[in-house]
Amino acid sequence: MKQFQYVITDPIGLHARAAGLLVKAAKTLDSTIIIEKLGGGSAGASKLMALMALGVKNGDTVIVRIEGGDECSNLATIEQFFQQNL
Repeated sequence: MKQFQYVITDPIGLHARAAGLLVKAAKTLDSTIIIEKLGGGSAGASKLMALMALGVKNGDTVIVRIEGGDECSNLATIEQFFQQNL
């Protein structure tokens, strides 16, 4: 398992458009990706409604866990996604 922490910098947090893009990106990878809101719940990155239910806002810290498949490559891909979109 690989993981990283990320502080959300998008002014409106993990909103519908960004969550939709994250789901689309996660579904192309061969790893299971879990997003955990620090001090809150967690959701699979391929589950749009579960991601939205986390209520991740600007300034919140999330932990992104990658399990299975090519963890190193998938970690780099998802980390880049977060930096570009969130």
